[in-house]
Amino acid sequence: MFAYLMALAISTPVTADRDAFIDEMVNQHQFDRAEVTAVLDRAELNQEVLDAIQRPWEAKPWHQYYPIFLTEKRLAAGLKFWQQHADTLARAEAEFGVPAAVIVAIIGVETFYGEYKGKYPVLDALYTLGFHYPPRAKFFRSELQEYLLLTREEKLDLDELKGSYAGAMGYGQFISSSYRYYAIDFDGDGVRDLLSNPVDAIGSVANYFARHGWQAGQTVAVELPDSSAHADLVTTGMKPEQTIAALQEQGLQLPQGAALDATQLAKVFAFDQPDSVDYWLGLQNFYVITRYNHSPLYAMVVHQFSEQLARNYHDQESFLE
Repeated sequence: MFAYLMALAISTPVTADRDAFIDEMVNQHQFDRAEVTAVLDRAELNQEVLDAIQRPWEAKPWHQYYPIFLTEKRLAAGLKFWQQHADTLARAEAEFGVPAAVIVAIIGVETFYGEYKGKYPVLDALYTLGFHYPPRAKFFRSELQEYLLLTREEKLDLDELKGSYAGAMGYGQFISSSYRYYAIDFDGDGVRDLLSNPVDAIGSVANYFARHGWQAGQTVAVELPDSSAHADLVTTGMKPEQTIAALQEQGLQLPQGAALDATQLAKVFAFDQPDSVDYWLGLQNFYVITRYNHSPLYAMVVHQFSEQLARNYHDQESFLE
């Protein structure tokens, strides 16, 4: 019975929510009522979107998740992207304090450097999730509102843009609210173009991280040695809330030579391997990566990929010298 009711809720739009959405766009944002009504009328429910959101990659265990992203092909593409945009990446790092390797890792994980920006019409994706997916309908109706504002402000065709099943767009897969608040014009042409301009995308990713509290020059995460005590230190959530010193009092074991300020806030994370568990200590910058995608698996794969990129890029530079 519950499954039937859930299917009914997903398949039948709530008229009251639709009317409230239209009223808000008209009264708070000065949209034309007929225009907003027409937009919702032509938006289409997309079953693939509903299917995709219920099986995210981040639901996989770590040992199945990371091989999707940590590949030789993605590494080679990342090094090429870094070479092509070395000056822009260096400028972004100097201005925002976010390492070039982290920016390159994000764009590589998100869209394979613009190769896979998404196939779903953004309007349909946000409409589908905003009016036909009760678990997160409120959030996605908010993103649909942001999308209408974004396309009006940036003079974009709201019927033409494509993105992920969650409505994320462009090189860095910014959702509409992030596009509005964190996108920047990094090449000075007067347009904030994350859809087709890698320079703006680089600057915008760096700006996003800086605005969310990235600490320049600080450690992201530290792999912990084997210890039975670490399992008891894993808690829910992603925000670091205890100091390293407090965690040590509870049994945290740091690797030899780890130069960490004991007053830093940190959090222990577990990553499942086929027959074991890896434990890592995530610090502030690890938490900032989870602001981009609210998953410790995502943050860890970005961190490890950025480390791979940095090692190989600098080895390559040394060889060329």
